[in-house]
This record gives sequence, structure tokens and C-alpha cells, in this order.
Amino acid sequence: MVKIAITGGAGFLGYHLARELSSDHDLTLLDIAPFDPSEYPKNVVCHNADVRDESALRTLLAGHDAVIHAAAALPLWKKQEIRAINVRGTLNVLNAAQRNGIERVVYVSSTAVYGVPDKHPLEETDPVQGVGPYGESKIAAERLCVGHRARGLCVPIIRPKTFIGTGRLGVFQILYDWVQSGKRIPIIGNGNNRYQLLEVDDLIEAIRLAATAPAAQANDTFNVGAARFGTVKEDVGALCAYAKTGARVMPTPALPVKTALRLFEALKLSPLYKWVYGTADKDSFVSTARIEAALGWHARYSNAEALIRSYQWYLDHVHEIAQGTGVTHRLAWDQGILKVFKNWM
Repeated sequence: MVKIAITGGAGFLGYHLARELSSDHDLTLLDIAPFDPSEYPKNVVCHNADVRDESALRTLLAGHDAVIHAAAALPLWKKQEIRAINVRGTLNVLNAAQRNGIERVVYVSSTAVYGVPDKHPLEETDPVQGVGPYGESKIAAERLCVGHRARGLCVPIIRPKTFIGTGRLGVFQILYDWVQSGKRIPIIGNGNNRYQLLEVDDLIEAIRLAATAPAAQANDTFNVGAARFGTVKEDVGALCAYAKTGARVMPTPALPVKTALRLFEALKLSPLYKWVYGTADKDSFVSTARIEAALGWHARYSNAEALIRSYQWYLDHVHEIAQGTGVTHRLAWDQGILKVFKNWM
């Protein structure tokens, strides 16, 4: 049985990784955030640890066969924290792994490294140009991973599209709240662009394969995204149709809406950051041919299926969701000025 350490274990992805991998692997979860033991399988060991603390990592990673590095500061965090956690933290994980003789570190990156390109589908060999501190930090972290490959470490890099699933809140909680309330759902632009998503269970399978496949096949960079997806109008429309609340898609003019959102972001009145609204009216999808050929991975869920599964979980648990807001994917985000617009819809 492979012994795996997972950084970011208290986060949305870490939570799902723990539940899905614990039956086949010994797992140790690390996170700066507190753990709720009742949420995790009994055979999973949890430690509060900061990836910025290399000494702690060296101690806690000892005896493991592989590391899944999923800890990350998200775009709503302070710029200094994003850099320190996403870049320095990644270097610390890589160094601690090598010092402990661990042969493999799976790094969970993001398709945010591609910026806002014109070419689609995006392939792993396309240029990278991150948007904002988060995208830039992911590029820098990937470069560290590639450097450690040259030093003999197997470092699969996974670039997932925006992933959702049971327990996902964050920006998607805003969408689900509006759909449940039967509001018109404003989309930036006419909604005829194709925007690929990813169901978290499909992402977990990609990570599992990257962590366990022979190193010669896994030691590469892989895009991961849904195989079946329509336009934004079609996929959000499918969610509205499923909800049966009267919610419906409402296209909006892209330029003035983006201008307003940029202002609201600068004034800290909106949770929507540049990567979200900057790409919302653009095509955004990747090729998954490389991971399909190398690791035999295939997505099971379409965009619409992923949205509906996540929304149904929200409906089933809305009264259990912790009060208050935060800046992680497992907490609701403060809607800010968007609450005002919700009342008009």
C-alpha cells in the first residue's frame, strides 16, 4: 500500500482526495487550516502544518512514498501570501520530499497559467502567461517542479480546468444561490463561448493515476478537463432547467460589465476577480489528449452534469452550510455589491 501525504488536505480538493484514496492508500493530510475529524475517514492522519515551514515538512513527510501537493493560496488572498504559499511553499515541498528520499511529488497547478489566449484547444506545449498574482505564482511553481525533475524527482504536473463537485462553494455558491432564488442569471457576453469545467471526481482520478502510474509515463505535464461541454448559455441553461425555479440565463454586454466588475474589484466590493470575469466571455478549453494517451484517463462527467451534481448537493446541504463567509472553495464568498444586483434580477 502506497503511503501518500497530501498538502492542502483541509481544502475542497484535499477533502475529496482523502475520501476517495483512503481505501487503497495510507494517507497523511497537512494543512494550515483546522480539520474537522468527523469529515474524514478514520484511517487518515491529519496534521496542522504550513508549507512555508520547510523544517516541519521534512519531519512530517518522512516515511512517505509520494506527495500530492494541492495546497495553494487562492486569487482572493493577499498578493504576498499567494507568492509565499504557492511558490516558496512548493519549493519547500519539493526540497523536503527529496531530503526524505521520496521519489514522486504530484503538483496540482491550474490552466490559469495559459492566461487569456486566442488559440483553442490549449495544449501543454502552448505558451504560458498568467493573469494576476495567482496565475503568475502557478507558472513560477511549475518551473520549480521542472527544475526538480532534472534533479531526478518524478514530478507530474496536473493543470485542471475550474473544478466543481459536492461540497464546492466559493464563487459557485453565488451561482447556486441565484438559481435557487429563481433569478435571472447574468452571463458576460452572449454566452455562445465554450467554457470547459471539470468534475472533482474526474480530477481525483487524474491525480491518482499521476501518483501511481510508472514514472516514465507520469513524469510530465497534463491538462485535465471535461470531454463534453457546450456553450456557457447551454450549460448554465441546463442547470436552470434542472432547478425548475424560474431561473434563466440573461446575456449582458461584455465591455461595460467587465469595466464595472474591474471597478468593483478595485474597490473590494465584488468577489469576482480578473481571471473569472476576464475569461467569462471567451472560449476556454484544453486538449486532454496527452493524459488520455499516457495514463489512460478519461473524463466521465460533462459540464452540465458536474454543475447539476454540485447544485443538488448545495440544495441538500444548504441549511447545514456554516454561517459566515471566507475565501476558500469550501466556504461561501461574500457577494458584496452583487447582492444588490441580485435583488433587481
